[in-house]
Amino acid sequence: MTEKRPNIIFYFTDQQRSDTCGCYGQPLPITPYLDQLASEGVCFENAFSPQPVCGPCRAIFQTGKYATDTGCFRNSIALPQDVKTLANWLEEAGYQTAYIGKWHLASEGELEKKPHQDYQIAPIPLHLRGGYKGFWRTADVLEFTSDGYGGYVFDEDMNRRDFSGYRADCITDLALEFFDSSVKNCWEGKDGRPFFMTISHIEPHHQNGAHHYQGPEGSKADFANFVPPEELKVLGGGDWQEEYPDYLGACASLDRNLGRLVARLKELGIYDNTVIIFAADHGSHFKTRNRDSKLRGYDDYKRTGHDSALKVPLVISGGSFSKAGEATGATGHRESQLVSTESLPKTIMALAGVDVGDAMIGENLLDVVEKKDDNRKNQVFAQISESKVGRCIRTSDYLYAVYAPDKDGGLDMNSSVYADDYLYHLPTDPHQLVDVVADPAHSQAKAQLRQSLLAWIQEAEGIRATITD
Repeated sequence: MTEKRPNIIFYFTDQQRSDTCGCYGQPLPITPYLDQLASEGVCFENAFSPQPVCGPCRAIFQTGKYATDTGCFRNSIALPQDVKTLANWLEEAGYQTAYIGKWHLASEGELEKKPHQDYQIAPIPLHLRGGYKGFWRTADVLEFTSDGYGGYVFDEDMNRRDFSGYRADCITDLALEFFDSSVKNCWEGKDGRPFFMTISHIEPHHQNGAHHYQGPEGSKADFANFVPPEELKVLGGGDWQEEYPDYLGACASLDRNLGRLVARLKELGIYDNTVIIFAADHGSHFKTRNRDSKLRGYDDYKRTGHDSALKVPLVISGGSFSKAGEATGATGHRESQLVSTESLPKTIMALAGVDVGDAMIGENLLDVVEKKDDNRKNQVFAQISESKVGRCIRTSDYLYAVYAPDKDGGLDMNSSVYADDYLYHLPTDPHQLVDVVADPAHSQAKAQLRQSLLAWIQEAEGIRATITD
């Protein structure tokens, strides 16, 4: 008998650092529900974003292709209609699809200007929804149609759906509508088809208009005694001292809403046949890295290759991932190998029973957990845009980054000429504070990293680039 295919929920947050989560060492009780999922499945201890900007990262999540492949290398570039998307693949595989929250892939124009294709505060037509044909509760730029305590999205019929209350709660309310009896043929049990649901929260991302993180009321008092990440303390500057309590409050709210989702799945009796993927698009350096002399564009909170921006939480629980956890005991499995969230589309398709081969980048993350391939490259690659045209490679011992001196990160997608940006030796400098890119003691390591990075650029972008000192 064919094994029943799982429902799949991709629950992802915006601008959330991994160290906000208990399963990654956060001392405050911010994420008890996520920690429970980690104890049942797999917690990837070293997961990294392939692109620390909202739109490009979402384009990768929706296509399984690099942002330079789809052309969505910065914000305000619409997802091309001729690219086969995750929703297209899953619909072909017999899944029902649903999308709730922030889309960020419909409007198109110059950065920081009114787009010429403008759906920032308007309903997104069907042909710009990336293949999602059914349940839809979405705004293209959610921070423009709402703030921390109210706003609106649009449904599949392009009707405006207003909400009031804390935004993370309201987005979750909209997601839970998917399971209501008034929604026909939407979840497994109605017509036998499994579902794939994406819940794309904007929290804890700062609210653009207010220039602040917006946690639930009372967050500043509730989390006044937070323990700041060490690298923020040492770097100094930035806005973390003022903003971190609200940031943690937003993360705690996201976790409570994750708990509400789990409770509904259990109530419906479908939790045991549902895989939940929790991740973030990127992290935040709280403006502590904005003094970078090599900026060729602009930055606010994330456009850098440092761990503060690239390292993200990634927990997968349910199905084969929980079985992988069971193999190592009741506390789940903690995977220490480096992985990129660029692999999530391919992993989702594998969960759905589809081998996409080379049509998507990355790897099936279940293979990382189960196969333990000694020949696997334990490194990740990331593309940086908007702040500069940058590329970086992260290994267990080093972070090496380059930038294009004559390119603008908001205008140019790639380059054939790069120069050294920075190099950190992580065993002695885990917070990436001491740049050793010109240190002769690390010249051999840099030469090897440079060749590896050039190979990544060639594979990802088809460009035979050069890097200078």
